[in-house]
Amino acid sequence: MAAVNAEVEAMSVSQRWIITVTVMLGALSAVLATTIINVAIPQIQGAFGMSQDHAQWLFSGTLAAVTAAMMLNAWLLDRFGQRNVFVGALVLFLAASIMGGFAPNESVLIAARIAQGAMAGILQPLAMYTLFRIFPVDQRGQAMGIYGIGIVLAPVFGPWVGGMLIDAFDWRYVFFMMTPISIIGIMAGILYMPGREAGAGNTRLDWLGFLIMLTFMGCLLLGLSNGQREGWGSSYILGLLGSAAVLLVVFLIWEARGAAHPLMDLRIFSNRRFAAASAVAFTIGLGLFGFTYLVPQFAQTIQSFTPTDSGLIMMPGGLALVVVFPLAGRLGDRLPPHQPVFAGLFGFAVCAFLMSRLDVNSSFWQIAMLILFGWVSIGFVNPPLNAGALRSLSAEQLGQGSGLINFFRQLGGAIGVNLLTVMVDRRTLFHSDVLTEWQSSANQATAEFLRLSRSLLAQGGAPEGLQQSGALDYLGKVVAAQASTMGFQDGFMIVAVLFSITLIPAWAMGVVGRR
Repeated sequence: MAAVNAEVEAMSVSQRWIITVTVMLGALSAVLATTIINVAIPQIQGAFGMSQDHAQWLFSGTLAAVTAAMMLNAWLLDRFGQRNVFVGALVLFLAASIMGGFAPNESVLIAARIAQGAMAGILQPLAMYTLFRIFPVDQRGQAMGIYGIGIVLAPVFGPWVGGMLIDAFDWRYVFFMMTPISIIGIMAGILYMPGREAGAGNTRLDWLGFLIMLTFMGCLLLGLSNGQREGWGSSYILGLLGSAAVLLVVFLIWEARGAAHPLMDLRIFSNRRFAAASAVAFTIGLGLFGFTYLVPQFAQTIQSFTPTDSGLIMMPGGLALVVVFPLAGRLGDRLPPHQPVFAGLFGFAVCAFLMSRLDVNSSFWQIAMLILFGWVSIGFVNPPLNAGALRSLSAEQLGQGSGLINFFRQLGGAIGVNLLTVMVDRRTLFHSDVLTEWQSSANQATAEFLRLSRSLLAQGGAPEGLQQSGALDYLGKVVAAQASTMGFQDGFMIVAVLFSITLIPAWAMGVVGRR
């Protein structure tokens, strides 16, 4: 540790900030690619005739690749060094972005998205690890605040920029927009990124553990994404989910007892503060990525916003985070980490609850202000959470620790997007069935609605024989729209419940830290 401190102290302020800007270019590209696709999904579905379960892979498949690649972080850094890993990942990321922009069909597009996700899974923890190493101990909370800017600002501003590109040009430009940032990052990485650290070994990768983890995630996400279509009680879905459960147990046993060089060193969880922070990160991923996925869909489906407006609705929150993150980083240095984390999670739970009360009559600014409140709240969570988790680890554990804390956040996100998509669909169908049952001749509100609809059609010149069928058709559309609204409302309520549950491990971070 003394050698590490001496190396940090010898580094000039300008060197630290040059390296900071360099790694944040990589993190910005990575997170931007992960979330910017949200506003483009309706257009991509129309271009390729993709069903909802296939289109979902454009987001959840990417998150799964991010999650899997994060498991390789410690091994890659140890084997190849920071500069080679950073530059190599950005080169492959750039190639995947270009491939996605020119994709001729949905299979190539999904493959490009998965490749983007894999490289993003390497770049995100690499940025955290680098910042944590180059800043002295008393400035690491501030460093995590800087890291948080790339992690949260990108999904805030990305949908807005992507929406403008879609409205002005085409959905393919969503992929091309990452090209200049990636090229600048590659050049800066070659010039400024630190090389391989002295004393780094040639650690062997736990390939068997990695393959078990990949298979586990594949079975789990395939089961969750296809359950609605195939039926949750079907042998295919039960087989996939059952296999995922067995593979998870096999993975944990192998990592604990069989692997000479474990992919996930389970001993790190004997550090109770890190274990509690990992639980918080996982549950945050469940709710936050699902929330980020639902908002543009709600804006375009229920509110009929354009892609630009559905992205612009995030802008007030993004501007606020420019102020919040440095403040949150300083709080992470001065306060026990669990205090700002707990307050931020509570605020976001309140935001999600209020979002569950929105409907088609809600105004643009009403939604934007709620999202502003939510992003400000989550802005007080990430820097203290990351700093609190890593501060409790030894220098030798930082590489794996930075990868794992991001791994759990992304794993929660990959599962959360699938689960929330399924729950919104199921709740929409439930509300549709209930509302349809209420539409009968005995329902005075329904009878009055049909009478007024027939009257309007008559005034518009519709033939008498078509007035009744036209009124019934319009009633069906109103019922479907209301059911969809209520389905989204339930989705936001689920996010509120998830974040409320997360308050328990968040407070435990402080309790175990005092023992």
